[in-house]
Amino acid sequence: MNLKKPKFWDFKEPNLIAYILLPFAVLLQYLNNLFKRNDPYKFKIKTVCVGNIYIGGTGKTSLSIQINKILKKRNIKTCFVKKFYTDQADEQKLLEKEGKLFLGKTRFEAIQNAEKENYKFAILDDGLQDPSIKYDFNLVCFNTLNWKGNGLTIPAGPLRENINNLKNYNHVFLNGNLENIDYLKDEIQKINSEIKIHVGKYEPINLGEFDKTEKYFVFSGIGNHKTFIKMLNNYGLDIIENIEFPDHYNYKSNDVEKIISKARKLNAKILTTKKDYHRLNKKYLDEIKFIEIELKIIDENKIIETIL
Repeated sequence: MNLKKPKFWDFKEPNLIAYILLPFAVLLQYLNNLFKRNDPYKFKIKTVCVGNIYIGGTGKTSLSIQINKILKKRNIKTCFVKKFYTDQADEQKLLEKEGKLFLGKTRFEAIQNAEKENYKFAILDDGLQDPSIKYDFNLVCFNTLNWKGNGLTIPAGPLRENINNLKNYNHVFLNGNLENIDYLKDEIQKINSEIKIHVGKYEPINLGEFDKTEKYFVFSGIGNHKTFIKMLNNYGLDIIENIEFPDHYNYKSNDVEKIISKARKLNAKILTTKKDYHRLNKKYLDEIKFIEIELKIIDENKIIETIL
């Protein structure tokens, strides 16, 4: 089931609903800590975990793909590792197009399989809170618009763990359109003055296929819809309307037909993300185009040398 993120999660301060849910959030964090293992396993294969504290829309998959590309250019045998979820077929397809993907009921099992096939690096898309594995390198991803939301943990807010746990990590990665960078760096360093902060920027790589004199109707079911829309605006596309669906949304025929009907009334072309495009029924693909996005790592050499 795909649930849309509650709006109050991204308020700057917690509201009444968040405070009502706060006892449940505290209890959930207590239970997570109670069952947390103190003896995570260290694999022989090098493990790079691209994870998050804010749930969804932090660019983990994009960053995992970029790290994989860079390591492969250095002739390093790399693979992706992901825990299998039925509602994440879109991300699985994206990773499979870029390299070898090991899926498993557990990440532990998937890493074991990668190790058996003599891969040198396993890049994990998600898994920061998995207590069974001791990673060689962690990257905690944040979106530059969403940051920490209202600052509370699930279900009172969007955080998987307390934001102050950044003191336990060495590297943070900020994804977006380079907005709020100085503010975010300051906030992060207040929690951990020693943490290394890396920055990435989303760039469309097929922008030349689209006429900037046209009007566009945009939809997406990703965790960072607002960042996607802002990127398109920054690159000069005229977005007259946009619709946000839940992350990993399974589009029904009725959803897509409504979008097509509304776009025709507005005399607008329809745009979505590549991730969403691959979740659509083939009969609609002639009506819809996708923007292909690549994440540019600003300090690429620094982050790769650290990983190596």
